[in-house]
Amino acid sequence: MRIAFLVSTFPTVSETFILDQVTGLIDRGHDVEIFPVLSESKAAVHPEVEARGLPGRRYLPPMPEAFWGRPAAAIRLALSQRGKIGGVQAKSLNFLRYGARAASLRLFFETAAIAARPRFDVIHAHFGPNGVRGLALREIGAVQGPLITSFYGYDVSEFPKGRSNPYGRLFAEGERFLAISGDMKSKLIGLGCEPARILVHPLGVKTDLFTAAEGSRPGETLRITTIGRMVPKKGYEFGLRAVAELVREVPGIRYRIIGDGPLRPVIEKMVDELGLGGVVELAGWQSRPEVVRALHETDILLAPSITAESGDEEGTPVVIMEAFASGIPVVSSFHAGIPEVVRHGVSGFLAPEGDVAQLAAGLGQLAGSAEMRRRMGVAGRADIRRNHDIDKLNDQLIEIYSERGIPVGLGARPRDSVV
Repeated sequence: MRIAFLVSTFPTVSETFILDQVTGLIDRGHDVEIFPVLSESKAAVHPEVEARGLPGRRYLPPMPEAFWGRPAAAIRLALSQRGKIGGVQAKSLNFLRYGARAASLRLFFETAAIAARPRFDVIHAHFGPNGVRGLALREIGAVQGPLITSFYGYDVSEFPKGRSNPYGRLFAEGERFLAISGDMKSKLIGLGCEPARILVHPLGVKTDLFTAAEGSRPGETLRITTIGRMVPKKGYEFGLRAVAELVREVPGIRYRIIGDGPLRPVIEKMVDELGLGGVVELAGWQSRPEVVRALHETDILLAPSITAESGDEEGTPVVIMEAFASGIPVVSSFHAGIPEVVRHGVSGFLAPEGDVAQLAAGLGQLAGSAEMRRRMGVAGRADIRRNHDIDKLNDQLIEIYSERGIPVGLGARPRDSVV
């Protein structure tokens, strides 16, 4: 089976789930080609991309970043491909139909990347905006086949705000829509997607990468870890305040934060203001092997996710699944799909978004009982192996791709524009 992955980047360090899908499908004998919107210069490429031999599967003609350089580059590209995809390229310039994507010549370059490739059996778009992109590419004839769109978080929370019916045509003409949680399925229905065409297909992890953590013994330093990009939806402010409360009751704690991002200066300032300089370690970005090792040395994962002021939300943080795969209990929030993974009182504790006192209480209960940490970690590990093993989920994904009787181009076409 030949599969086109429409992605935003190639994938980045935060998109391990896409990397594991690509390589899982290739390992099963399928041919996957990757069509990013942005070059790797726009974001940090996952370090395993090279090791897994994926650069040769990436197709993106060079497009000048500055618009003034694009017309000449487009002419040169058109001449080099003359007689191959000329008619399709001409359709990509219809800015009345395709708006800014056509007027900026981006759709032209995207068309050149994909139209010259052999026919695909499935187009799999990752994130809603790439589903819209895939719909435009299919409509102009650059690609054929059923279009499946996976949604992950911001694309159903922040992205639709302020836009009038951004997914109207996609929901009418796309074949299948994959939600990573029941919560996300509800959000898609709220945006106008037909429930019968939504499948819940959760994120997964390579469970065999993670071994059970060596929990600290009574009298040893308790180790709490947070892993994620330093952006508002990760709720770092509330995690730091909860740890500051916990330290008053349970001295000798160490709190490691793994990740980087635009909020790092704010976080550094908070660490000083809360007097946590001897408690908090800002470890920066780390590779997956380093994260696996860090989890092996962790007692509790703290993931205090919130809804950002922009409306941005999590989907289901992969790091929670990685913690459970390592047998570590989790303290997190009643947010997005998290309650579908963390069983409150069974595999961890959940608090209302931004509730510092409840986060601290959950940390305190776990800090006071090594047996509770062990029991909850065992429960979480069993849940992840049962419901979020990437190998099982990749087998399910192939079944979705192979589904017969998927009607192409369902429904009428609302007159909203493609964004």
